[in-house]
Amino acid sequence: MRQGAKTAIVSVAAAAMLAAGGYGAYSLVGSGSKSPAAAPKPRTVVAEPPSADLAASGAKSFLAAWSSGDLQGAAKLTDDPQSALAALTAFQQQVKPSAVTLTPGTPTTPAAFASATAQPSGAATAKPSTAASAGASASPSASASAGPTGVLLNFKSHVEFAGTTNTWDYTGFLGVVKMSDGTAAVHWAPTVINPHLGPGEQIVTQPVYNPPTKITDRNGQSLANFPSLSQILLNFQQNPPAVNPADAGSGVAIVNPAGKGKPEPLFTVTDPKPGQPIKLTLDATLEAAAQTAVDEQAAKLKQPAAMVAIEPSTGNILAVANSPATGFNTALQGQTAPGSTMKVITASALLEAGIDPSATMPCPSSYTVGTTYHNDFKDDEPNNTFMQDFTVSCNTAFIKQSTTTLQSGQLAKQAGDVFGIGLNWKIGFPSFDGSVPGPGQTKDETAGEYFGQGKDLMNPLTMASVAATVESGTFKQPVLLAGLPQLPAARQLSPDTLTKLRSMMNSVLTNPAGTAYNALQGVSGTIGGKTGTAETSSDPKAPTNSWFTGYRDNLAVSAEVINGGFGAAAAVPAAAEVLKVGNNG
Repeated sequence: MRQGAKTAIVSVAAAAMLAAGGYGAYSLVGSGSKSPAAAPKPRTVVAEPPSADLAASGAKSFLAAWSSGDLQGAAKLTDDPQSALAALTAFQQQVKPSAVTLTPGTPTTPAAFASATAQPSGAATAKPSTAASAGASASPSASASAGPTGVLLNFKSHVEFAGTTNTWDYTGFLGVVKMSDGTAAVHWAPTVINPHLGPGEQIVTQPVYNPPTKITDRNGQSLANFPSLSQILLNFQQNPPAVNPADAGSGVAIVNPAGKGKPEPLFTVTDPKPGQPIKLTLDATLEAAAQTAVDEQAAKLKQPAAMVAIEPSTGNILAVANSPATGFNTALQGQTAPGSTMKVITASALLEAGIDPSATMPCPSSYTVGTTYHNDFKDDEPNNTFMQDFTVSCNTAFIKQSTTTLQSGQLAKQAGDVFGIGLNWKIGFPSFDGSVPGPGQTKDETAGEYFGQGKDLMNPLTMASVAATVESGTFKQPVLLAGLPQLPAARQLSPDTLTKLRSMMNSVLTNPAGTAYNALQGVSGTIGGKTGTAETSSDPKAPTNSWFTGYRDNLAVSAEVINGGFGAAAAVPAAAEVLKVGNNG
């Protein structure tokens, strides 16, 4: 907000002096001719300072005119009437005082003026709940002194406002100089109106609000002790959501009309209502379970882990956990291959293309597109069905069937149109909402994308949303604050497709051959999921990332454990801990 040192009231170097010979009598033309009347000389500042009495008289006249509302008269008593009138008029129109009482003071020093600019005068008098320090500091050159050509005086400003007994009182400063006609004038500078006002700034009355008292979960519980949420909470503290205009008070502040910097509060005119807590969509119970789950896997494997939980019916984010809890937010901002969790999206496209879960879909031990792809198991399964391939996560079956049935770019369209991937979500915190390449990829890249490799990029947030979309039947853009705009997906899966896809995801957890079998055995409700083992290198011996996405009733969870191996080995146990808690909010 501050723009450096305040404009000096006047200095010898800045005094405008008439150029020698610039004005004078016209030459005589012819005998007996008379010279025309000489043009009046402009009224200018002279080098000689005014006497103390003259300075006091000039200041008194100016302050009396301003106090009485005679702004034009006050402006004429300055050395820059045009600028003074504009500034005094702006103050009257934008601050809207009901009365201004200005009382002449005494001679003062540049040091006193510099001290007055160190902190907004209103900070000492505003109510504790709304007062704020400007953080401004005075430069040694920030002097209101008129120097050797003028006299620096202070005055008392008493500003009243309609509808309140609060009054704004501060010490003002002005410099008085001597003019060429022998009179005194106030040297005009923005600081005459208020010591904090700089060039190009304005003083206005505007709505003020009390800051939120705290940030809580959806049930009003504090979130302060969850390390994975520290950056999210800080973000909402620094950028609180829109508040109810009915809660506003009013205050005087210095602003930059160009919108640069933050307003500098000077005085509270009317008190705002007490601040309200910000209630996020998070659930403290689920957040605790998620943090414990990722910490356990991270400690066990000495590798980072992350998790997100979402409420499918609303898109509300219920938990965000990272281990380590500080640093990069993998849960919301990660960009890694999701492995076979991507088969949820691929399977939905194949179902819509007419491939029934009971249809035969051979699962060869390897399949060559250009690159030869393998499964984690070596046996050929020529009689597998689509349902079985999904249950055991057969990569080769998905590659073979998808490259035959689906068109280039169709997977990206399915991901965006049905699951909302890549729509530029605004969840209330910076996030990455997934990426699936469109048409134009190589055959190898396209083949890899069907089972979550290639250039597919996801994170626990996006994959939890995929599971949530299957559970609810409709994409609900994830949010951290209820009421934030939620982008819709272009369309929904048909009821028949949803039924079949849910059955396939249920088989992963309940079929003894399923990759996540027994993870939620004994847990009631509707459950479904998909594991993923994501390669991160062309080296077949390089460690893989462990993934899982799934749901239990109105709760969807996705977990990723970096270098965690098979999905069932690390991500499934972590996600299961949270799914077992359930969504009871």
